[in-house]
Amino acid sequence: MDKVLVAQTVANRLFATENAIDTALMEASQLLQAMLQARQDLGLSAVVADKAPAQLSQAIAALTAARSAVVEAHGELEETKLRIGIRTKMIGYYKKLSVHEDTVTGVSNIDRIAG
Repeated sequence: MDKVLVAQTVANRLFATENAIDTALMEASQLLQAMLQARQDLGLSAVVADKAPAQLSQAIAALTAARSAVVEAHGELEETKLRIGIRTKMIGYYKKLSVHEDTVTGVSNIDRIAG
């Protein structure tokens, strides 16, 4: 199989993984905000369900560490790409999920360049 096609397959999975972790971080952050807001809206003491936000904060920290690890893997894969003789930029197109996505049209497309 062609090296460039194999590398592009890996790059596509890498981009999907990066996006999934970012989405998970955004969702977890929004959950934490909703939990804290709900406590305030209900007029509950800060000690009520105190462990849940703490546990979720630990999950957010773990997701942040996972994101950093994937970013490091991205860099390693860039070096590997060069070592195996792939010098061209691989360009893919995907729909980026973003908090800046147009809420009317739902459009937020960008080009992604592997490496």
